[in-house]
Amino acid sequence: MYDCVVIGAGLRLPPKSLALFEAVVNIVHHAAPGAAIAFNTKPEDTAAAAARQLGLGR
Repeated sequence: MYDCVVIGAGLRLPPKSLALFEAVVNIVHHAAPGAAIAFNTKPEDTAAAAARQLGLGR
């Protein structure tokens, strides 16, 4: 069980990755329906992205 899943900008931002991004979001939603889904902008802000969704106030 996961509380939060972070999907990175490397998958989310390139237009050519749109279909893959949609598939990943749907897989995460199906596999972990209770998990928050967060999005980072770079590897360094992954923890902050998860904290936002978990209400940890980072």
